[in-house]
Amino acid sequence: MARMMVVTGGAGFVGSHAAEFFADRGWNVVAIDNMSRGEMLGQSGTDTPKYNWNYLSGRNGITMVNASVTDAGKMEKLVSDADAVIHTAGQVAVTTSLTDPRRDFETNMLGTFNVLEACRKSRRNPAVIFCSTNKVYGENVNRLPVRLNGDRYEYMDKAFEHGIPESFSVDGCEHTPYGASKLAADLYVQEYSHTYGLKTAVFRMSCIYGTRQFGNEDQGWVAHFILSALRNKKITIYGDGKQVRDVLFVDDLIVAYNAFLESQLKGGLFNMGGGPEYTLSLLELVERIERMTGRKPDISFDEWRNGDQRVYISDTRNAMKQLGWEPKVSVEEGLQRLENWAAEA
Repeated sequence: MARMMVVTGGAGFVGSHAAEFFADRGWNVVAIDNMSRGEMLGQSGTDTPKYNWNYLSGRNGITMVNASVTDAGKMEKLVSDADAVIHTAGQVAVTTSLTDPRRDFETNMLGTFNVLEACRKSRRNPAVIFCSTNKVYGENVNRLPVRLNGDRYEYMDKAFEHGIPESFSVDGCEHTPYGASKLAADLYVQEYSHTYGLKTAVFRMSCIYGTRQFGNEDQGWVAHFILSALRNKKITIYGDGKQVRDVLFVDDLIVAYNAFLESQLKGGLFNMGGGPEYTLSLLELVERIERMTGRKPDISFDEWRNGDQRVYISDTRNAMKQLGWEPKVSVEEGLQRLENWAAEA
């Protein structure tokens, strides 16, 4: 009998890839989404859920359901027969959390609580994977000394040559409401493993990119830059463009999810990104786009934004050790695959 999975945020970028991956491997997938991204991110935010809803509709093994994680009763019904839940739904933008912190909290914290309670009450005791964020570390990341090296910042302290580990402090600093709501949800997911015995994993994600992602200024910067360049739209860089992130192609992320579900682990906390070998600064991405497209992107600069980190690189050694996982898609290959898709989107 096929296993059953619920993917929240199933019409989103990560959620749609998770739904497709597991359906292709024999799971019966219920992908739920309330299509609210446009309300949170403006008109540009409507592209991803509309595209992915249409992309997944009618595919074997996937049932699309319009529902919100803030509806506790509906979540209990949807999760009741699930063997696993991948919880990707959430409010995703720092800027939105600053202007509407209540909605940010209700979506990220209360929505996650509803998912956890639905799983706790289920007779099937489903595994839970939660999409967290590097923003849980807040301004502590910016307290690390950095130096300039060409068009990028880098950590000065050799203790972080592998990136930020899961043990890095989340305390005593500003997080933005978004970072705080995701951290609260992150801790609740961990607690439901410790207290109620659910098999849960928290993935604190850095920059995930790939096909079927319509990024914008608030979220999904790699796709946003590439799509803007192809459409001859101006790209605004906040800060000096030398800030660095480790980047991970979405296919590699979903493989890590699968590795956890198939493992004997009862719980897990993983910083998830490309790690030190898969990094880009904003200016480096602009240069790569010019090489790929043969056109120089139109860029402008503006002030640093609240919550921006000069450098964030994930220490992925824990995931490598516990999950037997490592990134497979190089930055060059990943950017080319994204550019090929974006040119047709």
